[in-house]
Amino acid sequence: MSLLREFFYLRKSDRKVILALLCVIVVALLIIFVTGGEQETNELTAADSLAVVPNDYRAREHIGYYVKPRRVERFNFDPNTADSTQLLRLGLQPWQVRNIYKYRAAGGTYTRPEDFARLYGLSRKQYQELKPYIRISPDYLPANDNQLYAYESIENRDTVRYPIKLQPVERISLNKSDTLQLRKVPGIGSHFAAKIVNYRKRLGGFYSIRQLMEIEDFPETALHFFIIPDDEQVRKLNVNQLSLGELRKHPYINFYQAKAITDYRRLHGPIKSLQDLRLSKDFPQAAIDRLLPYVEY
Repeated sequence: MSLLREFFYLRKSDRKVILALLCVIVVALLIIFVTGGEQETNELTAADSLAVVPNDYRAREHIGYYVKPRRVERFNFDPNTADSTQLLRLGLQPWQVRNIYKYRAAGGTYTRPEDFARLYGLSRKQYQELKPYIRISPDYLPANDNQLYAYESIENRDTVRYPIKLQPVERISLNKSDTLQLRKVPGIGSHFAAKIVNYRKRLGGFYSIRQLMEIEDFPETALHFFIIPDDEQVRKLNVNQLSLGELRKHPYINFYQAKAITDYRRLHGPIKSLQDLRLSKDFPQAAIDRLLPYVEY
């Protein structure tokens, strides 16, 4: 027994060290217990907040871990002016509402119900359910929309900024109309009017109305408002006189085609017909046919 007591006997300094270590261990366990409980509570709160779908911004209904689904309502609304509460009541998700707010803050407007269908995450079924309730205020209708005439008299209208659109039976000259006249065509605004004038200048004039489709994203529905009278001629290129750089300026002649023309002139003399170039890999028959109305010899 004395041997056992002697074995477990500790000096006073050793007892103090062991006691200090025990205190540290107890404190560490308490800290782990407390912080672990708080973390579990925080995780539960975060998960719980993700599960809750509010009926409005203030009320959240809980039944244990089950959340009562939000009741979807249907009523007339204008996507340009509806507030977040109304949009949520319609069944939209909070992130969709935020996207609508961002779109409106950036200057975007909904001018027709179909514009609302582009909302990210909106299913076709949801859109079909909401479409009958979409009401676009006249203030947000496009200036060239016929619906605007019901709210605004033509006498008070700025016809320079908002030209009166052509009727279905009216036509204008494609090669002689300026940008103001071009903007009278339904579907043509300042952007496409400038594109038409610029492309017409580079080509030397249009010989076919279908050439407008070479302009990126050009609305095909606008084609039937144009005519090209028989007395209108395009500007022609003399392929025997123009330099390589001058030939390249035409939209239908690229660098390799311009080089093929100048090389042929240097090796064989003046070109008498574009068919003289048909053996060149740079001049397939389609390229010759397209360029033919613009050349002279």
